[in-house]
Amino acid sequence: MNPYIPLGILLALGLGFALLSVGTSLVVGPARYNSAKAQAYECGIQPTPQAAEGGRFPVKYYLTAMLFIIFDVETLFLLPFAVAFDNLGLFALVEMVLFMITIFVAYAYVWRRGGLEWD
Repeated sequence: MNPYIPLGILLALGLGFALLSVGTSLVVGPARYNSAKAQAYECGIQPTPQAAEGGRFPVKYYLTAMLFIIFDVETLFLLPFAVAFDNLGLFALVEMVLFMITIFVAYAYVWRRGGLEWD
């Protein structure tokens, strides 16, 4: 038996469920459109084409995005390292410690700039 057959079946089931769910909601769900549904919603604030300070966003948005990217990159490298830790030598351990130091420098920068404070 081909080892990809169960994967194909799972993919077909997932795709079928997604299409069936969307199709059912289109058929069964109400189709009442009004002007309130057509407007953008931003936390109860009326959307504007520019930010209030002349098109500039607060640095907190960028720090949150940076924190998310740092966390993703850290996970991307730490998971395979943890899985193959027994097969790797001392060199890989030293490299991972250096990588973690680099990540902690980025975390310290975000912490220092106030990116971890949720007001």
